[in-house]
Amino acid sequence: MKINNLIPLVVLAVLLSLPYSTLSIPGVFDGAVNTPGSLQLLALCLLFAGLAVGYDLLFGRLGLMSFGHALYVAIGAYSAELAMKDMHLPLAAAAVLAIAIGAAVSTLLGAVSLKGVGKLGSENLGTVGFAMVTLAFAQAGSILVGRDPKTTGGEEGLPLSTEKVPAAFVGVVNTVNLYWLALAYLVVVCGVVWWLTGSRVGRVWQAVRDNERRAEVLGLNPFRYQLGAFVLAGTLGAAGGVVHLLVTAGATPGTTTTDFTLALLVMVVLGGSGTRWGPVLGGVLYTLLDHRLGAVATSNSVASLPAVLRIPLSQPLVLLGVLFVLVVYAVPGGLAALPNRLRRRRRPG
Repeated sequence: MKINNLIPLVVLAVLLSLPYSTLSIPGVFDGAVNTPGSLQLLALCLLFAGLAVGYDLLFGRLGLMSFGHALYVAIGAYSAELAMKDMHLPLAAAAVLAIAIGAAVSTLLGAVSLKGVGKLGSENLGTVGFAMVTLAFAQAGSILVGRDPKTTGGEEGLPLSTEKVPAAFVGVVNTVNLYWLALAYLVVVCGVVWWLTGSRVGRVWQAVRDNERRAEVLGLNPFRYQLGAFVLAGTLGAAGGVVHLLVTAGATPGTTTTDFTLALLVMVVLGGSGTRWGPVLGGVLYTLLDHRLGAVATSNSVASLPAVLRIPLSQPLVLLGVLFVLVVYAVPGGLAALPNRLRRRRRPG
């Protein structure tokens, strides 16, 4: 068996063992790995890794920069919560309904976005137009959520309807089950995306990304393949929204914002877009840094610094931005490209 085929199995084995590990990693986790707080953070890392893999399906595999991916995550979270709260559906039925809604909405909005962009006649204009159209749809969704406190809870969001959720997913003592759920989501997303990218569909995606006009001349239908990827990404995003609802115990308006999508974009670029492991690495690292740098920003060490240093260092986003710029300049192609770059440097001549 090739070593590249063994890597996913080794990674999965490590992830399966973490809930049983009493290892302490100071600066990364507040307690042992198997404590509820650490497992909660790890569940978020795995969840965002899965969301990043789904987003990279558009950005890395087809070169489509969507600024509206958060919309589908929000659809999954809010639809599932409202189905449990207002329709009194159990979690399983609410999740299926939320994912179906995400698939339907992504089909409609994807067709509108891609068809409208195709009429611009220029590849560059089409790329910008697609980004702007998806941004417009996402902003509309964010406004609707924020301005409807009766239905969506407005700026406060909606708490999880725990009476409709199995007891295994409720309470601090069951945090480990949320970890298993997030891990299952990541495995499913990676399995689907990696399988498709290695198939004929993936080769067509690459051809469309490299030269859409040439692919069309060869008898392919770029729109059909782009729409299929858009719907799949939106559906996986909606499923991730349901997991996000459970892991964070509520549907929050933060999942509807452009900042949420930009965070996914940063994860993908940080790890390496269009690669197998890049979005996974970027999602895990970004989420860890986002939480750990928040603690650093409010620490006594930063508070004792002169104002010229204290003010920027007390902003986690500033620290994340600096680290992101350093990685982009130091490691073009993202973290996933680092091993190959090191191997090339070691070769003589």
